[in-house]
Amino acid sequence: MKKIHFILTAFFGLTVMFSSCEKNAVQELPSIAIEAQVKLFNFAPNSPSVNFFSDTTKISAIVSTTGIVVATGTAYGSSFPASNYITIAAGSRTLTAKIPSTATADANLAVSNLLATVESGKYYSFYTSGIYNTTTKTAEAFIIEDIIPVRDTSSAYIRFVNAISNAAPLNFVAKSTTAGSVEVSLATGIAYKAGSEFIKVPQTTIDVYLRNASSTTNLVTRTAISLIKGRAYTITARGDITSTGTTKPALDFTSNR
Repeated sequence: MKKIHFILTAFFGLTVMFSSCEKNAVQELPSIAIEAQVKLFNFAPNSPSVNFFSDTTKISAIVSTTGIVVATGTAYGSSFPASNYITIAAGSRTLTAKIPSTATADANLAVSNLLATVESGKYYSFYTSGIYNTTTKTAEAFIIEDIIPVRDTSSAYIRFVNAISNAAPLNFVAKSTTAGSVEVSLATGIAYKAGSEFIKVPQTTIDVYLRNASSTTNLVTRTAISLIKGRAYTITARGDITSTGTTKPALDFTSNR
């Protein structure tokens, strides 16, 4: 499927300076906002809550129902922001996940660092991943570009990401909840730290099955996922493939638009 880049409109600012002694105004050249958009995921199993930074600038903050910023950070299995993206300066950026400054242990410790180049007008997803090492107090990280198709008012789009570090390449299979529907393979052989393209699908409600590429056995099932026309979504496999507890494999469902 042809990739379609979703380009943000750059906004131009024009400042006009006046002098009471001159007949003509002096104009400054327009300045162009050079920014990228990023969505943040704490998907490293066993990871503590973290705050995210772009270089030295904090770019995540959870707000309580009273409007006060909560310092506890983004917990494992959660993303920030809940919808849309965070704006960061384009260019070469060090994206970091740090234990919050209010933590009783290891406050401000960086558990993940990733040097990435992000381009103006583009969208990205940044993941902490890999099983959190409680000895070194570190986790892995990766970033992928979100090439979101232009809005289609008659259909939805969906793509799939593999954030399970100890899993083989994965297949994502879906089935509409409509009676008589059959399974459809939407993405195959998705390796760790990789994702599929966005796939055009009708507005519907689906069940999604996660499988090893060489198997028909369901590793994870997520039911009743509603896909709304005009929207774009990501389903991400996260967790520890060997776990049966709180870090067992799961399917995250997030709206990109």
